[in-house]
Amino acid sequence: MKQAVIVDYLRTPFAKAVEPTSGSTRHGKFATCLPDDMVAALIAESLRRTGVNAQDIENLLLGCVHQEAEQGLNLARMIVLNPDSRLPQSVGGVSVDRFCGSSMHIIADAKNAIMAGEADVMLCAGVQSISRVPMAGWNPMLNPKVYDGNAKGFMNMGITAENLAERYQISREAQEEFALLSHQKAAKAQAAGHFGTEIMRYQGLDLDDSVRADSSLAQLAKLKPAFKQEGTVTAATSSPHTDGASLVLLAAEDYAQAHQLPVLARVIAFAGSGCEPEIMGIGPVHAIQKALSRAGLSMRDIGVVELNEAFAVQALAVLKALDELGLTVDPHKLNMDGGAIALGHPLGASGARITGKVAQLLQRTGQRYGLASMCIGGGQGVAIVLENPLASKA
Repeated sequence: MKQAVIVDYLRTPFAKAVEPTSGSTRHGKFATCLPDDMVAALIAESLRRTGVNAQDIENLLLGCVHQEAEQGLNLARMIVLNPDSRLPQSVGGVSVDRFCGSSMHIIADAKNAIMAGEADVMLCAGVQSISRVPMAGWNPMLNPKVYDGNAKGFMNMGITAENLAERYQISREAQEEFALLSHQKAAKAQAAGHFGTEIMRYQGLDLDDSVRADSSLAQLAKLKPAFKQEGTVTAATSSPHTDGASLVLLAAEDYAQAHQLPVLARVIAFAGSGCEPEIMGIGPVHAIQKALSRAGLSMRDIGVVELNEAFAVQALAVLKALDELGLTVDPHKLNMDGGAIALGHPLGASGARITGKVAQLLQRTGQRYGLASMCIGGGQGVAIVLENPLASKA
């Protein structure tokens, strides 16, 4: 059976979005950018810097949430047909919506196709334009049997965060400390140039524009709760609405060796899980357990951890639940260059971002194993385990 490896990771900067239904006169820096154009630009740059023959690509798999309007019509295929992507029409296009887990799920699908011998090269990308398609989509129409039977699955995500704060007894102060640390780590990484090979300049933007290097606990303490009058979750402890795209290029390891491509990481395990919709943020816990078990690893083996920060309280609840299961995450290994609270969370793009980030960090740190995980609205979680091939030979 073939081994699937990551040979490139690239993304646009993440830019603050303004929902088209908000009535705000402020415009995000990517508000006029079409989603397929963002991904097409990443693909063209990835092909240029890797030298991969586009004719060898089996499929473009795309993660995108709420595939309507400019994000509709099987957006993956629209990207293939977009001349800016430099892809031939022989490349197939498949669009997937697993909410926030979309572009991590497709990496697992690409891995499976490669291992089965059904592809040598697979493009995996994710994109979201909240500035053009609002958070809940334009026209949600739910089956009454589902909505009436389990309305909790469709509640405001901020309320699910408040539910976690209550259930896991996580204070507002702890949330603000976590959020501030995310900004501090991101600002430090920006200053050190750690995003240099990760971010492609796009529309005049070089870095994520949500990072607040000047933030402080005193400033965060002044904010009003965002979702519940007597709540603890604020805008500052939530990931911001963001536009952006990300890309991970996968290949069979023998193909990568034959074409002298850099192997950033092997994809060795993936898992998905479900949980109570009203505490959807806890979803990563069971997914992480299953992914580690499938990889034959414990948390002690993991040297790099990327846990998507939908909300500070959500990340803290996951860490607390993992600790109770004996799967304690070393804070020095967690979100080393900051997380979604600072960098932004373009829903369909975040799974590819944090998976690619783990691969990049494995190379930077020399660690052997890395883990990425995400919560998913409606009550799900996904997790993926990567291996650094250089470290495995040491």
